[in-house]
Parts: sequence; structure tokens; C-alpha cells
Amino acid sequence: MTDGTSAAELAGSRRSHGGHGDGRERAARGDRAVRQFTIRHAGVTIPVSRGGRGRPLVLCPGLNSTQADLRELTGLLRHDHDVLTFDLRGHGHTSAADRYSFEAFLGDLVAVMAELDRLDLPSTPVLVGYSLGADLAVHYASEHPGTVAELVLVDGANPVPEPFVTEADAADFLAMWEELAAQQGSGRDAARRVLLTAQEIFDLNVEVDVVRSGILDRYRTIDRPISMIMSTSMAGDGGEGPAPRLNQNWRAGVERLVREQPHVATFWLEADHRLAFTHAPEIAQIIRGTRGVAGRAGFLPGA
Repeated sequence: MTDGTSAAELAGSRRSHGGHGDGRERAARGDRAVRQFTIRHAGVTIPVSRGGRGRPLVLCPGLNSTQADLRELTGLLRHDHDVLTFDLRGHGHTSAADRYSFEAFLGDLVAVMAELDRLDLPSTPVLVGYSLGADLAVHYASEHPGTVAELVLVDGANPVPEPFVTEADAADFLAMWEELAAQQGSGRDAARRVLLTAQEIFDLNVEVDVVRSGILDRYRTIDRPISMIMSTSMAGDGGEGPAPRLNQNWRAGVERLVREQPHVATFWLEADHRLAFTHAPEIAQIIRGTRGVAGRAGFLPGA
């Protein structure tokens, strides 16, 4: 595989990133007042973190990303939001599960959102999802009308016209995810550990392709403001291998959505699919400014 496809959709690479040091210091300071609690759902124990002040916001990580990985973004958002974030099953401190299907992950988000009633929030929350978390957010909002104030979707929930995993690339993707699974398994820091096998990651990507083939129907049922923050080069900027095709397909999916749903505000970052880790300050800035935004498009160069 090329360097481009190593950052492919839902792979969730979490390498060390340079830059934005000041943002990371602010994020660390924001974590000092964090409260922790757990939710038990379908045999899985889900750790939830809450901190900050202001407008309620729920941040849902994606496949192969944990709340620890999103610490910089979470810390920045806590300056003006009451942020709740958590780990999906088999990720971070959440316990392992006997299945890792899309519906099972959606059940984790539903359980967290149901807990909000007990917290007596002053208003309905903004729901932010990264990668797979964005898809979960769209499905949640379509099935639970009135429970979110707006959606912010970070490089996910894209109605791409072509599937991500094709038969021609399947072997290469599986090999890539075998390497990733070995890196992020039981030997790494528990807060960033992912317990899924390469085959489970592969199978979930194939399932997400099917889910996204019908996601436009989900968008049609949502009457809340929706903003998308998307990467210009989700599969990397390499000129060889499947990266150019995947990047073109990614943009075509967003264009398809906006043609049908012109109220969706779109923002593009010069980044690959790791943007939630590499461009946290830019993403936080966009989220702060999305309230009431509709049908707007923006482009922010990479930092």
C-alpha cells in the first residue's frame, strides 16, 4: 500500500503529530476538571468523560480512535462547551464485546445519549461524530428526532457513489489492518488500545459501505442543522495506488449530498483522514461557529 492509503477511511491511524503544541497545553489544562462515570449497556461497560462549561456537546469517536486520541480537540471544545465523550466497545477503557457490528456501535451511542436525561442538561446537545462516529450520529439523529440541537460530522457519514473497499483492493486493505491491529492491540497504553482484529475492522468497513449506500434516506429525515468538516485528501495525497480514486470518490459523495440537501454546511480542510488529530484547533474553531449556519461552504488550508 502507498503512504496515502495508510490513512484511509476508518483506519484511524494515531501516530505522533507535530505542531499545535499550544493547543495541546490548553487541552491538558481543560482536562483537570473532568468528571468520569460509566454506563453498562448490553454487557459492555462504557467510560464517559465530562468537562467544560457552556453549550452541551457529545463527541463520538470513530473506529480505531478513542477519547484519549481526541484529547486535544476535546480540551479545546471544553473552553465553551460542556463536553461529554466516551469510548466505543473494544476501544480504550471500554470493555470488549462479542460483536462489533454497526448496530452494536450505534447501541453504544444510544446508551450514552439516554444517560443525558439523568444529567439534566439545560438544553439539547450538539452531537459531533468523527469518521464512523459521524455515521452513528446521523443514524442516531434520524431515529431519535428532537434529541440533538445540531450535527457536526467530521470526515464521515459520506454518501459516496462507490464503495470504499473493492474486491481489487481487499487483500491490500486487510494486510494494512493486520499491521494496524498488531500496533494498537493489548500491548499499548490502555487508554488508546483497540481490541478489534484485522478481520473485524475489515468486515466493519464493508458493512459501513452498505450503510452509506442508503444514508441519504437518513439525511432526509433529519430537521436539525448539519455541518460537515471534510478532508481534501482522506486517503492521503499520494498519486499512486487507490488514493486518487478514493479522494475523488470522497469529494463526489459530499457534492452528491449537498445537491440534494443544500442546507448542509460544508467545510474542507487540507488534510487526510487523521484531521481530527492533526487539525484539532481548526475543527474546534469551525464547531464554535456552526450555530445557525446553513448551506455554507468553506475551505481552510492545512496548518
